Amino acid sequence: MAKLSQEDLLAQFEEMTLIELSEFVKAFEEKFDVTAAAAAPVVVAGGAAGGAAAEAVEEKDEFDVILTGAGDKKIQVIKVVRELTSLGLKEAKDLVDGAPKPVLEKVAKDAAEKAAESLKGAGASVEVK
Repeated sequence: MAKLSQEDLLAQFEEMTLIELSEFVKAFEEKFDVTAAAAAPVVVAGGAAGGAAAEAVEEKDEFDVILTGAGDKKIQVIKVVRELTSLGLKEAKDLVDGAPKPVLEKVAKDAAEKAAESLKGAGASVEVK
């Protein structure tokens, strides 16, 4: 197997969805018995340094995706909720049955919009706050 360069790895990560990336991080942590939490502050600090102008105009950068109703296709909505979260079948069903409830909390705008589109595509009514 050829060794991938750092640029090649970054290009691969760039193509992944947030869920795929999250699953990769979990698998990486298990395989190498490490925790990625130590790297998170470095990423945040690097992003904050590059976005000094963005800090001047305080924009909301964390969004909540709220499931307001399951619609007619409840099973499809449960499947999408399970894809978006790490919930099991029972927990996802309870979340859908208990709507309005948050599906994702404090996520980036892009992730919130994608999650909302997925849920709407399954027939759910969704609110992004």
